[in-house]
Amino acid sequence: MRGTIHVNSVQVPRLAGASLVFACICILSGCLGVSSGGSMSQQGTGALSLSSSTIDFGSVGTSSSKTMTVSATNSGTASITISSMAVSSKAFSLVAPSLPVTIAAGQSTTLSVMFAPASTGAFSATLAITSDASSPVTNLSLSGTGTAVNQGQLGVSPASLGLGNVVVGTSGTASGSLTASGASVTVTGVTTDNSEFSIGGLSLPVTIPAGQSVPFTVTFSPQVTGAASAKLTVTSNAQPSTEVEGLAGTGTAAPTHTVNLAWNSSTSPNIVGYNVYRSAFAGSCASFAKINPVLNTSTLYSDATVTDGASYCYATSAVDTSNHESSYSNIVSNVQIPAP
Repeated sequence: MRGTIHVNSVQVPRLAGASLVFACICILSGCLGVSSGGSMSQQGTGALSLSSSTIDFGSVGTSSSKTMTVSATNSGTASITISSMAVSSKAFSLVAPSLPVTIAAGQSTTLSVMFAPASTGAFSATLAITSDASSPVTNLSLSGTGTAVNQGQLGVSPASLGLGNVVVGTSGTASGSLTASGASVTVTGVTTDNSEFSIGGLSLPVTIPAGQSVPFTVTFSPQVTGAASAKLTVTSNAQPSTEVEGLAGTGTAAPTHTVNLAWNSSTSPNIVGYNVYRSAFAGSCASFAKINPVLNTSTLYSDATVTDGASYCYATSAVDTSNHESSYSNIVSNVQIPAP
């Protein structure tokens, strides 16, 4: 049995025993598909939204940085991919996440942005987030203020440190101190430019609170006779970043003779040590000079820096906890050193 079916006045033959599944009708506007099985489905889209459209970092010191976060949420029905983020000022930078990053529908990711001002003053910028969401670019406004940092100052005491005469092949030590003022200071390095002088007593890096001091020691180990000098350089985050102390010492030959001194302890309270003084003797004692490079804490001292054939006078003084020094003890005069 033959018959016809009418579709927009176009006659399509219908074969016996068959059913019409699809017909394509070409009209001036194009071809339209007609399905006997149901309607066409629509693909979902993603939509990117931020928990805040602005980040204000407030005041941040010029030598530091601050990181803040904002949540980025896909509120659409299909996943989206953030392909790039561009910021309009070098004072701001993206810390996380690594790009590209894909956000499933209904899920979120955290954007971390850092503000590190290189100078004082107000900063502002726009972080442009590019994705394949329904709106391809989402903007985040950034602002912050760079402020001056109160940098500490570092003092080295004493300005020059003498280690006196030291016999070649042995070592002598002296002490100094590092003091912070204005703000805390972190010391990162202490070096000398002469290997005969070495630094001890410090574990680096060390942070010194404002108004506080830390001690250090210098060891002089001469390899040859004669005067030696060096520069001790201290590096820190203070302003200025380096401080220099002068070091000096004299290497002497091994002595032929040594004068061994002994004295009674001082009866005054709070005594912490003694200084030993020596002068040349030529009928009477000349001007005295201290010969111990560091405070002597016992009542014994050996003077190995004497010259053969010379004569000397010796005296001692006591030093208390307040660094007060007594007058000379009794003087031992005309100590004769045998000639070579």
